[in-house]
Amino acid sequence: MPKLSPRDIRRKIQGIKNTRRITNAMKVVSAAKLRRAQELIYASRPYSEKLYEMLRSLATHIDPESHPLLETREERVCDIVVITADRGLAGAFNSNLIKRVEDIIKEKQEKGVKVHLTLIGRKGVQHFGKRAYPILKAYEEVFRKEINFGVVKEVGELLRERYARKETDGVYLVNNEMTTRVNYKPVVRTFLPFEKPEGGSDFAVYEFEVDRELFLNKLIDLYLNYQLYRAMLESNASEHFARMVAMDNATRNADELVKTWTLLFNKARQESITSELIDIVNAVEAMK
Repeated sequence: MPKLSPRDIRRKIQGIKNTRRITNAMKVVSAAKLRRAQELIYASRPYSEKLYEMLRSLATHIDPESHPLLETREERVCDIVVITADRGLAGAFNSNLIKRVEDIIKEKQEKGVKVHLTLIGRKGVQHFGKRAYPILKAYEEVFRKEINFGVVKEVGELLRERYARKETDGVYLVNNEMTTRVNYKPVVRTFLPFEKPEGGSDFAVYEFEVDRELFLNKLIDLYLNYQLYRAMLESNASEHFARMVAMDNATRNADELVKTWTLLFNKARQESITSELIDIVNAVEAMK
């Protein structure tokens, strides 16, 4: 590495300070967005879990063969819905999730199961789009503003139709989820078919005044759409948290770099001053 002059080092320090201002601003923005995103996921979880409990309970009193979405069959083809971010600069948020998906694909293919992907988020589209994976649908720029519920309904309808027509035997959701307020991890959930509870259910005490099939169809549609919406909310909150942490680390690293380069600048300036003084002394001695 060539020796830098004090002027070059000063420019280097200024460049690091400019980068630090950007990373610090991104950290503050992500922290503000995270609070709103966490409020949404903590509000959605009880409703989502109650829907799941209701549908599982109801399914115990219905013949699985009477509804195509309740049928369980041997898995020869499966669909995986991959929810990533639209942007980077979030640490290992996207890379860890993509690695988890690739592990699942490998496990399925070793069992002879054919895998199709539905991609939500630009980072997932960029990664899997360059590789030889069958992709059903790909959605980008989903998380730029508010989550587009139109995408939720479109994906939900696609997966329901494929399962009902027996084009797939299983559907899985893979997304990052906030496990605590200060941690997240990739989570894999079975979207279809539904898992029936082993024990009994209290749904037998209820009588429905509406048509049972109509009620079940509405409930299943509501459940599937909301589960997908919740997964996108969880991913969105996890992304803001990951970016906040990554930008905080980048800001701290910038502070350390500024200190290191400032020491080098002072040393280089002292060397320059010493060299100039030596030249002056030598000149004076030569004039005597």
